[in-house]
Amino acid sequence: MAAYKIPSQIRRLVALRSSTHFRDVVQLLSVPTPKPGDGEVLIKNRFLGVNASDINFTAGRYDPKAKFPIETGFEAVGEVVVAGPNAMYKPGQAVMYMEYGAFSDYKLMKANRVVPLPALKAEYLPFILSGNTAAIALDKVGEIKAGEKVLVTAAAGGTGQIAVQWAKLAGCHVIGTCSSDDKVQFLKDLGCDRPVNYTKENLREVLEKEYPNGVDVVYETVGGEMFDTCINSLAVHGRLIVIGYIEGYESDKGYKPSRTLATLPARLLPKSASVRGFFLFHYVKDWGPYVMKQVQHFSEGKLKSIVDKGERTASGPFIGLEKVADAVEYLYTKKSIGKIVVDLEDTKSKL
Repeated sequence: MAAYKIPSQIRRLVALRSSTHFRDVVQLLSVPTPKPGDGEVLIKNRFLGVNASDINFTAGRYDPKAKFPIETGFEAVGEVVVAGPNAMYKPGQAVMYMEYGAFSDYKLMKANRVVPLPALKAEYLPFILSGNTAAIALDKVGEIKAGEKVLVTAAAGGTGQIAVQWAKLAGCHVIGTCSSDDKVQFLKDLGCDRPVNYTKENLREVLEKEYPNGVDVVYETVGGEMFDTCINSLAVHGRLIVIGYIEGYESDKGYKPSRTLATLPARLLPKSASVRGFFLFHYVKDWGPYVMKQVQHFSEGKLKSIVDKGERTASGPFIGLEKVADAVEYLYTKKSIGKIVVDLEDTKSKL
């Protein structure tokens, strides 16, 4: 069994005050290294996941009563380095978890809140938050069925890439929106039937011409004008799943007003259509089973997992906690493909 050199202090990226301007309010702080108690493990983080909602969290939108400073980050892949009594995992076990405060070099977790992994790979990171959001939402809320037409917005992103593939695995016809020709090719490689580069094609016109009867399910993450277009494109019995509204996250309100809201009942009723919200934390019992389904599909070559570590950015790859703010800002440039990941690299903690 490998031995680990555990530092006396660990670093955490915390938000000092409420704001959507992530870089302006976060700071790296050192705190004493926590010791695992009964049923707990200390995890050395290796890969950190970046999400659009990172700025919602620093803005206090998930918990208006939050008292700053607050720990940031939602998810990580890492390695158990210390296990408390009855923790079920041994040092060296690769694991993944979703918990507030993941933007840190080490994380103390309840062992029953982490998911074991076959190896320490960045490609597993998209599954627990982005992938679970896609798979659980499409299955439990969208109730997708073979043969249905599924529209995925922001399809080349961290959650969009899994949504496209999950719908294809279910036997659906998939339309995916994106913002560049590179992303069109990326979506084709994932099996997307009809990628739409909305900077070159008008999505509303494409849907009216090629899908005159509408789409059965919409996996919607953008909001604003995109939401309006999707509502108007629903088929009879169509279901639109509200995953997010990223177009408005950087604004003071956190969302862009929709022109269709005032007439929404009149738009839904004639089609027996519905708009359904989805928030991953309401489906905790499904996290583990759905992660394992994705890991299994990945190992069998049925599911691709693409990560973007910022190699194409001017500042170079995202390595280290100091690069988290760069990674968050990169997400909002619309240039990323797949899941944005910060690599903490191997700091040679093993003796």
